[in-house]
Amino acid sequence: MFKHNLSHRCLLAAWLVVIASGAKAQDHQDGATRDTGTIDHSSAQDTYHNKSDEIVVTALLRTERIDSLSSVAVLTGQELTAVLRPSIGDTLSHVPGISSTSFGPTASRPVLRGLQGERVRLLTNGIGSIDVSNTSADHAPVINPLLAERIEVLRGPQALLFGSSATGGVVNVVDGRIPNAIPDEVVHLSALAGYATAAQERNASAAADINLGDGFVAHFDGSYLKSRDVRIAGFALAPALRLEAIASSLLLAPANSVADFAGNAAAQGVLRNTAARTWTAAGGLAYINDGGSLGVAYSQFDSLYGVPIRLATRPGQSEEAPRLQQHQNRVDARAEIKPNSGPVELIAFRFGYANYVHAELEPDGAVATTFFNKGMEGRLELRQAKSGAWSGISGIQFVRRDFDVQGDEAFLPRNSTSQFGLFSKQQIDIGALRFESGARWEHALISAAPYQDQTQFFIGDRTFDAWSGAFGTSYEFAPEWRLGVNLSRTERAPAAEELFASGPHAGTASYEIGDTLLGKESAWSLEAIFRGKAPGYSFELSAFHSWFGNFIYEQGMGAVIDGLPVFQISQADARLYGFEVEAKATVFRVDRWTLEAEGMADYVHATIAGAGAAPRIPPLRMQGGLYLFSSHMDLRGEIEHSIAQKRIARFETPTPAYTMVNCEIGWRPWGRDRPLSLLVSANNILNVAARRHASFAKDYAPLAGRDIRFSARLTL
Repeated sequence: MFKHNLSHRCLLAAWLVVIASGAKAQDHQDGATRDTGTIDHSSAQDTYHNKSDEIVVTALLRTERIDSLSSVAVLTGQELTAVLRPSIGDTLSHVPGISSTSFGPTASRPVLRGLQGERVRLLTNGIGSIDVSNTSADHAPVINPLLAERIEVLRGPQALLFGSSATGGVVNVVDGRIPNAIPDEVVHLSALAGYATAAQERNASAAADINLGDGFVAHFDGSYLKSRDVRIAGFALAPALRLEAIASSLLLAPANSVADFAGNAAAQGVLRNTAARTWTAAGGLAYINDGGSLGVAYSQFDSLYGVPIRLATRPGQSEEAPRLQQHQNRVDARAEIKPNSGPVELIAFRFGYANYVHAELEPDGAVATTFFNKGMEGRLELRQAKSGAWSGISGIQFVRRDFDVQGDEAFLPRNSTSQFGLFSKQQIDIGALRFESGARWEHALISAAPYQDQTQFFIGDRTFDAWSGAFGTSYEFAPEWRLGVNLSRTERAPAAEELFASGPHAGTASYEIGDTLLGKESAWSLEAIFRGKAPGYSFELSAFHSWFGNFIYEQGMGAVIDGLPVFQISQADARLYGFEVEAKATVFRVDRWTLEAEGMADYVHATIAGAGAAPRIPPLRMQGGLYLFSSHMDLRGEIEHSIAQKRIARFETPTPAYTMVNCEIGWRPWGRDRPLSLLVSANNILNVAARRHASFAKDYAPLAGRDIRFSARLTL
């Protein structure tokens, strides 16, 4: 208890020291220092002007990417168009430090530094996605990359602003549904259309902002995507499971065999039950003037998609091929006030409410299990008026979630979660030296109220108070070159899924048993950053190390219930470390053409005390390529290699290495920053069989085979 309280006091003391130092340092600002102060949130996401990918805007404080004290990724413009996929996980899968759960082409969440699920927060315009994608890997997030203007990935002190569960980081998708700037023209229009061969995917999206006059702006957007079962290279089953299926077919007479084991072993070419159809529609209205803005938006999301069939390989196994019918209605609101004077220069309020439901359908269309989720989230943020070298933001956040699951596979009781948090982030720039600190307190109440016939579930409440803090500094030892380090201690309350689970979970093919006595998960983390750029080249290296206490994980018990292996939610100390490195250099410039070479690598190593390797940790990955471009055309070729993952957890299987070759051609008929751009990309050109170790379904669902993608983007 003494050590626990002491750590809290040390974090609080460090945070107060930085704030106090900022007050003393305000008169010592170097006039030659690059301006990294605050900017208006409205202009940070201006739809109608070019946005630099060097500015991080999610947290309401302007931060140059080079000044960030932790690894940051920003995707926007043509770079975002080139990587767009139906799921947010696959869209980000080539970013350093990010993998994907790859549960088919539709249901994929990002994996940040080996952490997924509860430890990664998915946001839309700064507010949670309000779905049940954290409950199971086969539940797709209600986030539509097709309408994204910008995607940011944050870690370190900035992530503390968005919740204690963001141990791995935060992914924020900005779609501009609530207008935040007045367009110069009467109607500002953007549209995107595409086709991909691997799943015969057809997609289209469009967004319009209309200047109604007198400060009023209306927004409308919509999207549609339809795809068939995705084509794969090679066999659906991993080699070990194919051998198991062949053995089962030889041992059992056909009359005694429920499943076609020989046929399952031979299944190849197509990943069955992965077709999808998704559409969205939204409208928004905002009033904007020099004193602030006020806006509201309504959106609807509807999707029907299949989960890759889990082919049986031995007697007693079922072959489930569910389809999920998702539906979400959502209301978002935003208000900003800019006081003329005083210590606060911006007061911002954001709110989201959503009613989400999805039904898991049997092959005949009957509903097997239904998930219900109603949630709301609100944030009130106060941005301090910059005082010399000192700037900061503080605020409060509340989250409410009411969850219920009914049907054949109700492995969770009816439950609710309420969270209330206070947070602050402060930064000081003194010439070449920069300090940054963050602190967060969060109170959580998690209640389980099962139905009378659900006697297997816990009834009652759990409450938690989580304290987190971070402190970091960086030094600009040469123009545009910085070396930084940050130290953080975070606490996370266990989620309802980790506390109350008790039953068969088809999505992960396991029988899950939670632990109602779980304590808070904590972690001390240290990260060092070295990054910079100069004419002709840039470089960034991030190395991190985390020491977890009471790390929450699933432990295989070796038992089988209802034909499924039993996994118990457990806690133990754990250690995680790794790195991300990326570099870019100009090889030559000839006339209007420039050739650049670029490369990246990332690696994560995770160990759980008493259990060995942590499950589903991505292996070392390396990627390199050449990029030739002019004002009208882009040519890019790259090779990605993922080594074999042989360091596996109990009941895991190794994942073979793979090497993919990709290329793309982009054409802008009227030049860069003009209305029309066309893109053709060839992915996995050599049609290699590849599986991601971070995926629950990797042994049943390989990645897509050769995929030729066409896209056209128009902006008027």
